[in-house]
Amino acid sequence: MSILSKLSFKDQAFKLRETAILDATTAILASKGFDLMTMDDVAQEVGISKPSLYKHFKSKEDLVGAAMIRLIDGALDYLDAMPSGLSPIQQLKDLLAWALSIRLEGGMPFLPSTSAHVREMLTRNLKYVMRVLKLNGKIEAIVQQAQKQGQLNPDLPVDVILFAYYARTCDPAVEYLQLYSKLDHETIIESMLEVCFSGLKNQA
Repeated sequence: MSILSKLSFKDQAFKLRETAILDATTAILASKGFDLMTMDDVAQEVGISKPSLYKHFKSKEDLVGAAMIRLIDGALDYLDAMPSGLSPIQQLKDLLAWALSIRLEGGMPFLPSTSAHVREMLTRNLKYVMRVLKLNGKIEAIVQQAQKQGQLNPDLPVDVILFAYYARTCDPAVEYLQLYSKLDHETIIESMLEVCFSGLKNQA
């Protein structure tokens, strides 16, 4: 039985509306960014009044924080659901493929990488910071395993690999390929994985 089914009808309606609010927020952030997004935009997109929106989130900062936390939780859930027999390198590839897929569908605004103001705002959100630390710890452990098994360069500092990996999730090449190439999403993802893990050099 799902958590939602255990709630009262009123609580279910509240939870479903909150999900719709976060969906709208994510879409607007992806298209307009943090500075241009307003609470009016979100309320209008969901089809509710602004006072109703404030019953869920007291400020734009709280709303954006909740949207980013949901994104991190999605990554954590995806990692936890991976088959136990996957190699470390395959885990990293699968997680990046998931992130790129979400991004190509407009579900992943990369606010921290584009705005110092947003980074500062999110670092004040303890819940967000704890989620990020948890995700970073899991990915760091996978990277270290991949290095020990010779699947990643053991001479590179772990932080270099980690930040290079994170950078691939917000590489602007993805948007350029989506807008200007004739490649479908699957091919874009496969190509970005190849560039990330094998580089541009001919491997033959």
